Amino acid sequence: MNVPIPDVQVEELTGRLDPELARLLVAIDDEIGPQPDTTLLPPAEGRALAAQLNQRWNRDLPAMAFADDIVIPADPTLSSADCRVKVLIPPQAGDGALVFIHGGGFAFCSPQTHERCARVLALETGLPVLLPDYRLAPEHPFPAGLHDVIACLHRVFEHTAALGIRPGPLLLAGDSAGANLALAAMLHGQASGYKAPDGALLFYGVYDADFETPSYRRFAEGPGLTTARMQRYWNWYLPDPKARQAVLASPLHASDEALLGLPPLFLLAAEIDPLLSDTLSLAARLRSAARPADTHIVKGVTHGFLQMSIGLSAARNALKTAGQAAKSMIKPA
Repeated sequence: MNVPIPDVQVEELTGRLDPELARLLVAIDDEIGPQPDTTLLPPAEGRALAAQLNQRWNRDLPAMAFADDIVIPADPTLSSADCRVKVLIPPQAGDGALVFIHGGGFAFCSPQTHERCARVLALETGLPVLLPDYRLAPEHPFPAGLHDVIACLHRVFEHTAALGIRPGPLLLAGDSAGANLALAAMLHGQASGYKAPDGALLFYGVYDADFETPSYRRFAEGPGLTTARMQRYWNWYLPDPKARQAVLASPLHASDEALLGLPPLFLLAAEIDPLLSDTLSLAARLRSAARPADTHIVKGVTHGFLQMSIGLSAARNALKTAGQAAKSMIKPA
């Protein structure tokens, strides 16, 4: 499943699709045919198409003891908005919670598009999982969505006690743009004096706006995510290229001191992904700061593959590995 770290060279990876994933993609293409690039549509139309395309990954949802939505009120000190949060409590849930920030290029997707993935995470970690429905770009550019995530992260137990979620370990997770927001939220909390989460699971994240990395060049045309799509996502999220150097927008620009202050991290990347170098660069920064992270590259898969747990064994195996990492972060010393 995994490529050893840190000796990965993007140029030396085979880039061959996992046979199961290749068959799955052919079957999807046969069923629905070519689809428009969502980032070339008006944002609302692209968002609707992304939601429609993700429906296939959200069937046969694993059973939860509780599944419903709550609203975490706006925090004026953060300029956050009222935020709907999907709450998923697995059977025999342990104390604590995992806040999972969905991806989608800062502009697309929702708790619904990521629900099956989140339910599997709930079962694998044994923790309640909460998915904030944060504000999206371009209608709400940086830092609006980040502020919603921060407000939810620091008020989780305050607003879920009535649901039976007991205070305890707090983990953070995110995929793609959600991993960016998760990491940025931890860096913001560190600078603002908040207690850090007990750990974080970061899946194929976007941690910088550098489109000249080895993986952006190697996988510029996909399959799946492309360099041009990522450029359009960034244009929606934070149009000013100079402003993208800010730490809370591009967490790879954090200082070594800030990286040293992070909780334990589990980093997961897809081999065939323009964002692969972002994870490799983050892992390298952490190593150089004497703060190594548990880092995995899943061979033969593309960006967003964790969405495919209903049909892809690599996704199920990766979520199981993430669940094991989460348990190791919160086990008693």
